[in-house]
Amino acid sequence: MAATVTCDVAIVGAGLAGGLLALALAARHPDLDVRLIDGDDRIGGNHLWSFFGSDVSPRDRWIVAPAVSHGWRGYDVAFPAHARTLDATYYSVESSRLDRAVRERLPERALMLGRRAIAASTTAVVLADGDRVEATGVIDARGLGDVSMLDLGWQKFVGRELLLEAPHGRPRPVVMDATVPQFDGYRFVYCLPLAPERMFVEDTYYSDSPVLDRATIAARVDTYAQAQGWRAAVAEREEAGVLPVAIGGDFDAYWHLGGKVAKAGMRAGLFHPTTGYSLPDAVRLAALIADRRDFGGTALHDATRDHARRTWRARGFYRMLDTMLFRAAEPEQRYRVLERFYRLRPGLIGRFYAGRSTLADKARVLAGKPPVPISRAIKVLAGQ
Repeated sequence: MAATVTCDVAIVGAGLAGGLLALALAARHPDLDVRLIDGDDRIGGNHLWSFFGSDVSPRDRWIVAPAVSHGWRGYDVAFPAHARTLDATYYSVESSRLDRAVRERLPERALMLGRRAIAASTTAVVLADGDRVEATGVIDARGLGDVSMLDLGWQKFVGRELLLEAPHGRPRPVVMDATVPQFDGYRFVYCLPLAPERMFVEDTYYSDSPVLDRATIAARVDTYAQAQGWRAAVAEREEAGVLPVAIGGDFDAYWHLGGKVAKAGMRAGLFHPTTGYSLPDAVRLAALIADRRDFGGTALHDATRDHARRTWRARGFYRMLDTMLFRAAEPEQRYRVLERFYRLRPGLIGRFYAGRSTLADKARVLAGKPPVPISRAIKVLAGQ
């Protein structure tokens, strides 16, 4: 017989956004009856997320701090004509750490895992097994929704966590190694030294297509590792993903396709238009919701919609750059755009990743000769 569960706030989707939101509510509102619902039996799935220290405001770091697995001072980038070490803090969150942090802070009854949601409304969630959750307010954090209303490029990747036979000797991450052969768009390799004999290697593409050939790219990860002299005893974990890179589209239509229910994370369209990363936005929204006292479904919907809409409108500059990257640059020449960008000042680069570029930053990014054909750039910006 179907059962009905009642609560104050139901969060649908126990990924990054849902997990951080649950942590924030548990810390700020310990008496609030929160339910975290997901079809998987693990919080966060099988992922590793990274962010720069400047991506998260100091006043909001308490939200993500329990989930941080690794931290470094400095990171490297490499391009065919330019290499550089930047002085910035860099952190990674492993899904296993996020899972542990949420389980430590929420009561067991709050975790409705292995329970797939098939529908969500302002105040109710219907589960695949016929049970129903009735809440004062519902927040949908189930990942990217129907993107047919958006104009997108794609960042796709396969990452492998390699246990090596000998220490790799790398003290800091390589955020972009674009010295690799370029095909299927802008390609780079990303490396995180998780331990002296453990390296996470990810092969990433800024591509026109979301189609991901996982086996082929995984083989390229192994080839890259071998070229670095890293002999892998075993690949302990593998993950893959496809992230949106926003070029344009009807944001309000995207939002409303999901119905009048509060949204978080990718479902809310809260991701950096150029990088596709959503962790900084997930932290900001968690802070915004944790500061509330009204958790009614309609009020939550209006607050999350207004925040997401303001964020989308404020980021037109990044979508313009994405238009240049995907529409004006030849796929195999896109690396030149990033190569030029990484010659700029570290503070500008940090504000760019945080989605907080100043007017002076924007002028500096656009100054000088563009690393794409000028005639094509003009046509693209003119909408031709």
